[in-house]
Amino acid sequence: MTIHDLNPSAIWGYFHDITQIPRPSKKEEKILAYLKAFADRHQLKTKQDNAGNLLITKPATPGKENVPTVILQAHVDMVCEKNSDVEHDFDNDPIETVIEGDWIKAKGTTLGADNGIGVAAQLAVLAAKDISHGKIEALFTVDEETGLTGAFALDKGFMTGDILINLDTEEEGEIYIGCAGGIGTKAYISYKTKQAPKSHFWFKVTVKGLRGGHSGSDIDKGFGNANKLLARALYPLLQKKMGLVLSEIHGGNLHNAIAREAYAVAGVKEKYKEDIRVKLNTFLAEVQNEYKHTESGIDIQLESVSAPSLVMKKGATRKLIRSLCACPHGVIGMSRDIQGLVETSTNLASIKMLKGEQVEIGTSQRSSVESQKEYVKQMVSSVFELAGAEVTHNEGYPGWEPKPDSKILQHAQTVYKNLYEKEPAVKAIHAGLECGLFLEKYPGLDMISIGPDMTDVHSPDEKMKISSVGKFWDFLVKILEDLPAGNGQWME
Repeated sequence: MTIHDLNPSAIWGYFHDITQIPRPSKKEEKILAYLKAFADRHQLKTKQDNAGNLLITKPATPGKENVPTVILQAHVDMVCEKNSDVEHDFDNDPIETVIEGDWIKAKGTTLGADNGIGVAAQLAVLAAKDISHGKIEALFTVDEETGLTGAFALDKGFMTGDILINLDTEEEGEIYIGCAGGIGTKAYISYKTKQAPKSHFWFKVTVKGLRGGHSGSDIDKGFGNANKLLARALYPLLQKKMGLVLSEIHGGNLHNAIAREAYAVAGVKEKYKEDIRVKLNTFLAEVQNEYKHTESGIDIQLESVSAPSLVMKKGATRKLIRSLCACPHGVIGMSRDIQGLVETSTNLASIKMLKGEQVEIGTSQRSSVESQKEYVKQMVSSVFELAGAEVTHNEGYPGWEPKPDSKILQHAQTVYKNLYEKEPAVKAIHAGLECGLFLEKYPGLDMISIGPDMTDVHSPDEKMKISSVGKFWDFLVKILEDLPAGNGQWME
């Protein structure tokens, strides 16, 4: 079976098209060109703002002119992650999909179902001739994954609808009505170099085999963070007698992904060569036991390497490793308002060596409580400031406050119960959605977020449950078809 055999054929056909179009964040030109060509073929009006956000409008079907306008919204970019042994150029190569039972995934890369399936659903609605609905405004935002750039730049008046259905969540049968806000914090540790010692044993230690995942929706699942594990592996080697020096260090990639792989190239005095092997083998056994329920593939590999020409001076090496060990990662607090919801968290996302003798450490903080978001930002900043680092923050994004009395929520609940004879779960999500930013410019919007089942997004293990896509599609169609006519503003 291939993706072409799946039903509903309309949504799967568009999803396949989307997988064939490279669309990394900030490089969405190809997918936007595809969307404009789609609109031209279907004789639909489009407009685009300076950021690149695209709006395609479809008129109401006859007899539905008094039904409120619905904005269907998804982002067009995808997280581009691959396994280290996979050759794939995300700027030019299509995603190769594979079906395994009731799941669809990609071969060694992210699938891009986040948020490709939302885009596919928008296109299927816009192209449909057999769905009865009011006016549809399909909003395609850009650069969601690396800073919510499109949502930040969206102008007031770009849209006219009072109802927005975000198509960017990952659990079928659940309706989301709120999300956390977030902010990114980066630390820059400067260092001086010196000639590499002659009488050292040089090695590369690599942490790999972790699941990774989304730093919002997966932060509470007990997955390992390769950056933290690498720091833990190196910390015992800081004893002065061992003479540890560091030549390279790198881990993770994206601010909103839990680091799956990390490595360091380092050296110790030759006489401690065997001690290194023993310590790392012992550490591997310890972390395999710690993560036996969540990380079956965890591995730490040691290999000897040639001596580098330059290394960090020891003072900077100690500050770097100690600050990485001290930097918090994971859940900081759970919500007292919504059972099971992570309230506050932080992610030690990336470690990168930059030109100019600097190490950049990328982190991201999330919270549904603004004061707690500020506090965890201060917590992370303090760790690196104590190590003498320069710390910066991006502008962050607001959360989306839940409104249990939402009219579109009540309508969606009724539709779901009638379709499937059970109540949908109503939740808030710890991951960030663009909805909070929409509310800043469109405070009257009535919003929900829905989607099919997905797991391990933002990692090469990302997969989507095939049977849930059909249920998601039927639910969306029925929400549109059963929406009652309204007089005046929807929120009045």
